[in-house]
Amino acid sequence: MKYDIAIVGAGIIGLSHAYAAAKRGLKVLVCERTDQPLGASIRNFGFGVVTGQREGEMLNLANQSRNIWSEWINHADIDAKRNGSLLIARNQVEAAVLESFVENKVKQHGYECELLSKQDIGALYGGQFSRYSTILHGKNDQVIFSREALPQLIRYLSSLPNVTMKFGTLVKDLDVDQGRLITTIGDFSAAHIFVCSGHDYQTLLADEIQQLNPMICRLQMLRVRPVKELSLQHALFTGLSCTHYDAFRDLPETAILRLAMEKNHPEFVKYGIHLLITPTPSGDLIIGDSHAYSQFPRPFSSENIDNILLKLAEETLGLELKTIERWTGKYGSKGSEPYSIIKAGSCVTAVLMRTGLGMSIGPALGENIVANVCE
Repeated sequence: MKYDIAIVGAGIIGLSHAYAAAKRGLKVLVCERTDQPLGASIRNFGFGVVTGQREGEMLNLANQSRNIWSEWINHADIDAKRNGSLLIARNQVEAAVLESFVENKVKQHGYECELLSKQDIGALYGGQFSRYSTILHGKNDQVIFSREALPQLIRYLSSLPNVTMKFGTLVKDLDVDQGRLITTIGDFSAAHIFVCSGHDYQTLLADEIQQLNPMICRLQMLRVRPVKELSLQHALFTGLSCTHYDAFRDLPETAILRLAMEKNHPEFVKYGIHLLITPTPSGDLIIGDSHAYSQFPRPFSSENIDNILLKLAEETLGLELKTIERWTGKYGSKGSEPYSIIKAGSCVTAVLMRTGLGMSIGPALGENIVANVCE
């Protein structure tokens, strides 16, 4: 059977391309090797971050993606928390970074955020964060519980008459000139193929991908339950994240913060720790994370890293937390750019995320890449 578009991978990048093609009325095939998405797209925080994106293309992609998420939330009845984020400064060094960001970047580059007043901070969650003097409210950030949202999006796409989903179907090889997919259940043809297979760098287009010197980031994460009800409705992170997100990295104050971390908390630097907390629909919290980079990540987790993350979260929230789940995430990383596009043959395009921002910019990437290929 011949399709207009075939997509390898049903993670957030693959589904973004599928949606962009389907809404254009194209006949779409999606092949996923497992029975549901099990990779980076469901192991993350579900944090659609706009505030932390570098000004220019990345900020534009994040804002465009937020608009596409609005369509998905409506079409697929996805639970989303769209109250934004709270970036908490735990000390004066972190506060200086947030103040510099507001002074030097917010209005100049169109970030939708503001520093909360002392009164506004005191009103948050019954005064739970009143001990902090500086909190940045990122108004366009959102939280989507990805392990539920992606299956819901898949159900919606599967209901469309021009979309065919084949799970448990490994694409073993491609004929990049003829547009043919060789799979474990037979061969399929398409006018154009998009390879969106995450950090699998060896099954398809291995020679082309190796030229990018790909790396994988491995991180540890926890799902926790507060002993006292919090009903968090925002994504929550701290000034530590300013050393992680590109919107803040070039500020002089961030360099000072990085030096302070190296001096006072070398374990944060060693394990690549910055705190992020996102709520789930059930009231639990996802906390993380650490960062370790290699070509072939090892499967073993460190109890010490989990304990550091748990302690940091409890101190920031001012609440005791009970761990109910642990897992490791993996995603493609360490590229010179946040994503890479590979053209192979006359009718194959591979799209690789090189950072952990698939939920934040993936929908816009899919829209723009499909538009460029098909229009």
